[in-house]
Amino acid sequence: MLARIYRPAKTAMQSGKAKSRDWRLEFEPASARTLDPLMGWTSSTDMNGQVRLTFDTQEEAVAYAERHGIPFRLHEPQDPPVIIKAYADNFATSRKQPWTH
Repeated sequence: MLARIYRPAKTAMQSGKAKSRDWRLEFEPASARTLDPLMGWTSSTDMNGQVRLTFDTQEEAVAYAERHGIPFRLHEPQDPPVIIKAYADNFATSRKQPWTH
C-alpha cells in the first residue's frame, strides 16, 4: 500500500494554474485491473485506488502519511522556466530569423 505524494501539473484544457498548487496523496495500484469480456469494462479489487487526498502544502501531506503509517514516495515538482515574451519581439530588428508571413 505505497502512496505517492506529488503536485499535479496543469491540464491542457486550462490556461491558468488553478488546481496545480495543491499537493495530492494517491495510492499506487496494488493489483492489476481485469477486463470484463462481455462489456469491455475494467475492474479492480483495490479500493485504495479510489482515494485521493488533497493538501495545501507538501509538509501537511508528508505529516499525514507519517501519522497514519503509510509508506510513501515523494515526487518533487519540476517548475517550467519562466520565459518573458512580448509581442513586439516578433518585429525586432535583432531577430535571428527574418519575419515572414
